[in-house]
Amino acid sequence: MPDAADRLRVYVDADVLLASAASPTAHSAGQVVLSLSEITLIHALTSALAVEECERNLIARLPEAVPAFRRLVRRALDVVPAPSKASVRRQAGRADWKDVPHLACALDQACPYLVTYNVSDYEPGHPDVQVVRPGVLVRRVRGQLARL
Repeated sequence: MPDAADRLRVYVDADVLLASAASPTAHSAGQVVLSLSEITLIHALTSALAVEECERNLIARLPEAVPAFRRLVRRALDVVPAPSKASVRRQAGRADWKDVPHLACALDQACPYLVTYNVSDYEPGHPDVQVVRPGVLVRRVRGQLARL
């Protein structure tokens, strides 16, 4: 099992969590990202803000998925506090206003990757964080594993 310090740190955006919780299959790219974290090949993090957003949306639209979502969060993610207002202010203009807190959190948590289905919401972005779709991250991890 890789040491936590050796694992790739990945911030998981709320849209990936929501899609994974609502997915009818365990083989969607978002589900695979969370599985990689659960088996400790990567270290996936998200903010309490993202968890609250997902749970609120699931309760409103798909309440039967809430228990699975809570299990998913508990098993596969480290939930970190929302970023400070100062941290969010420093990233203003680097992402869509509603996504700036997620970018700030990824930076605060030293995550070189932010995984989302809404890549264009994170433009122009930040040079220290690559914003990628779940499938892109899965292919990169798969490539790394193939070279072992």
